[in-house]
Amino acid sequence: MENELTMENNNRRNFIKQLSVAGAAMATGTMAGCSPAETPVKESDIESTLLIPKAQGLKITGTFLDEISHDIPHQNWGEKEWDQDFAHMKAIGIDTVIMIRSGYKKFITYPSEYLMDQFGCYKPSVDLLDMYLRLADKYQMKFYFGLYDSGIYWATGDLSWEIESNKYVIEEVWKKYGHYKSFQGWYLSQEISRATKGAIDAFSSLGRQCKDVSGGLPTLISPWIDGKKAVAASSATISREDAVSIEQHEREWSEIFDGIKGSVDACAFQDGHIDYDELDAFFRVNKKMADKYGIECWTNAESFDRDMPIKFLPIKFDKLRLKLEAAARIQYDKAITFEFSHFMSPQSAYLQAGHLYNRYKEYFNMK
Repeated sequence: MENELTMENNNRRNFIKQLSVAGAAMATGTMAGCSPAETPVKESDIESTLLIPKAQGLKITGTFLDEISHDIPHQNWGEKEWDQDFAHMKAIGIDTVIMIRSGYKKFITYPSEYLMDQFGCYKPSVDLLDMYLRLADKYQMKFYFGLYDSGIYWATGDLSWEIESNKYVIEEVWKKYGHYKSFQGWYLSQEISRATKGAIDAFSSLGRQCKDVSGGLPTLISPWIDGKKAVAASSATISREDAVSIEQHEREWSEIFDGIKGSVDACAFQDGHIDYDELDAFFRVNKKMADKYGIECWTNAESFDRDMPIKFLPIKFDKLRLKLEAAARIQYDKAITFEFSHFMSPQSAYLQAGHLYNRYKEYFNMK
């Protein structure tokens, strides 16, 4: 009886062992008779099947760095995280980084003696400007310095206030940081959409000073189009009725371009304030004006979504694709984005941003 029980237990163990081996073989596709088609595919080998031609858009080769955030959450990165982000940017062909502003009201990116003394700005815990320049040197990127934004313009609507404060910032920054190889341009951070009081004088004088102090380094502006989606971030709505017409947009910006030519080298209109079926018409006018006045025509391809009541989340890939394809059709000179680190980076606080990065790489055949 004892021998029979022992044999039964051994048989049961052998049967269970055989099941385990068979299960493992099925999981790895190594069972006899398993065809290659049945072998599981590694996750890294899976790719989307696109219904549209690939790589028809203008590649993004520049991004803003929004460290002094106004209406998107801070990610609290240190140098380790920023170094990794520059590596992610480099991997998709980004060659230009633009610090969107060196300070906003009392928060600043570098320990400016002038801004701390005159505006009561808080001393930052680290010198972000120096860090960005070192990383740009390391990854062989061009760095554009964004001017200081006192916030006075947003309260008064008058840009002339920004001229005086930035006179000192420009001199201070170039003297302290101008030796970096990557310091290759200036961003006039005051954003406008239409004929704004003091805009021509501000852009002209600030642009000239930037170029004079640095031996002619290029200057950039990134205004917005006063379209149907040009609503305040604090607004509960996502669109409005009183949008600017293409004709009015062309009249107003022709006057502005005429007044700032020679002081501003490139203009990257923000592309998120108009609808997708308006892209070609507005882009065509922008390119025509820029060519007429000798200004490079860039696009600021926003990588966040303005079509949702939640402000702001990473954009749906097809929306970004439509905008980049329009820029390619109109033969824009360069595409930059606002903003890689929050809305496209694999290490962003938003999980969707890493997926957008993957879809972008897939579309442009990047490994």
